[in-house]
Amino acid sequence: MSSTLRVDPANAEQAGAWDGREGAYWAEHADRFDRAIRPYLAHFLAAADVAAADRVLDVGCGTGETTRAAARRASGGRALGVDLSAEMLRVARQRAVAEGTDNAEFVQGDAQVHAFPAASFDVAVSRTGTMFFADPVAAFRNIGGALRPGGRLVQLVWQEAAGNEWFLAFTRALAAGRPMTGPPPDAPGPFSLADPDRVRAVLGAAGFTDVRLEPHGEEMWFGEDAADAERFTLGLHGWMLDGLDDDGRRRAVDDLRATLTAHETAEGVRYASATWIIHATRP
Repeated sequence: MSSTLRVDPANAEQAGAWDGREGAYWAEHADRFDRAIRPYLAHFLAAADVAAADRVLDVGCGTGETTRAAARRASGGRALGVDLSAEMLRVARQRAVAEGTDNAEFVQGDAQVHAFPAASFDVAVSRTGTMFFADPVAAFRNIGGALRPGGRLVQLVWQEAAGNEWFLAFTRALAAGRPMTGPPPDAPGPFSLADPDRVRAVLGAAGFTDVRLEPHGEEMWFGEDAADAERFTLGLHGWMLDGLDDDGRRRAVDDLRATLTAHETAEGVRYASATWIIHATRP
């Protein structure tokens, strides 16, 4: 992690992961991650409704697919992507240059504390990038301060784990019979904004109004076939095998292979998923 990166101390663990091994893996496999969630992109961009002159802030932008898409729509404006991962931002900048998207910029920062210029954006967006704040109220208040009065916040977040077949299948397989508990629902994690009541409470406390949630469900892609998906999944979630003996590891990998094989289709390995698109307004 860069020694000059300003991070809220409560977010230090997240920063260490995203500006370390985890972020590097996402950067290396940028095309795969974008393809996995791409079925949501059209819905998300339609919800964001970026206009030609808009100034767009993309929170947790990763390798920048949504930032560049927003910049193309804001042809007379600009888009700024912010993320903790230097490696993912390197890929984002390279791709913006390769595409000729010269109104997209990228900055490394913790959106919970980053010093955004006040009231300088018309819309803030985030595609699965806002669920990991240690203090979400403070983070959304900071993001809200970057929006002009009347500015909009549009996020894509996961619904509860029960609606996300991919998460349940991978977790059960790699648990190898062990009880596997995730973080509490109000702690940083992929499902921290899954509860609509919590979303309304957090955004309301951060100063947003007109909060509404739209459910969306899509099939996500994880590989061309089971073998391809296995390599990718173990690269991302292999840490879950820690603590298992050889028999346990074999059982976990066998169970993972079985579920991936069962989800092979002519269009690759696919699992059901469920998200919310969250709208809110800065008064």
